[in-house]
Amino acid sequence: MKLNKPLMIAATCVVATSLMTGSAFAKSENGNNADKADSSKPAVELNVKVKEDKDATVTSDTYNDHGKNGYQGLLNALENVKDKPAGAVIADLLLTKYGTQISDQLKAELDAIKDRDAALSAVADVLVEQGSVTDAVYVQKEAVKANLKNLNSYKKLGKLFEKLGKKGVFLYVNGEEPTLEVNPFIKDGSTLVPFRAISESLKAEVTWNAEERSVTVTRGGITVKLFIDSTKATVDGKEVTLEVPAAIVEGNTVVPVRFISEALKATVKWEEETKSVVIYEEQ
Repeated sequence: MKLNKPLMIAATCVVATSLMTGSAFAKSENGNNADKADSSKPAVELNVKVKEDKDATVTSDTYNDHGKNGYQGLLNALENVKDKPAGAVIADLLLTKYGTQISDQLKAELDAIKDRDAALSAVADVLVEQGSVTDAVYVQKEAVKANLKNLNSYKKLGKLFEKLGKKGVFLYVNGEEPTLEVNPFIKDGSTLVPFRAISESLKAEVTWNAEERSVTVTRGGITVKLFIDSTKATVDGKEVTLEVPAAIVEGNTVVPVRFISEALKATVKWEEETKSVVIYEEQ
């Protein structure tokens, strides 16, 4: 079974910590590590190895069906931590690796345990404790994509970015960070974002009218038209007034994110602490 880099990190961390102690994530969850652990050494030793190759796989040493870390090993580990975040990751691993081999009853039990976003966030916490902030970012990105509506996941990701020196307004569309030619910014209480980045992420069609300096975006039968340096806009031909006009910054059109996203029937959320704009489509 091939795993991408973030899931390899998560899988390696969880299996290693669960099989060694069965308690690491309980500590990270309740925040008592500092009180209970010997300050001279980490509470848990993690040996996180990540293969950069695109065809990287989890080794048979970890998932050998007959080895201590295989099917039975994961089940044994699950018994120790099934009510903790680590249990959710192990349940997910069991369903992914052995889904065709386990009984319907066990599948139902594993589905009930699985809460992947919380589990992955817990893995990120452990990685931060071990000083692996970059790896924690990869894992936390997976937590965001596991539950697009969980603002706490975005907040944690934003704080991890800040640890790496990345600042400003963060933008996420359906759990992904669009490629930006100009960074989002706040003006008069409204967040403006690169129009093309939002449109492409939402798979909308965009046209530019140089004569009237207008931008038109069409998606799912909805047509939105904005005029540069004007608070005037139309949605399906009906005129509306923007709080902040669309503008051109460094050759890129920027628009009020809430207006354009909601006009295109996407949900927009704002995470204040890390200045994160969260846009997602309801499934």
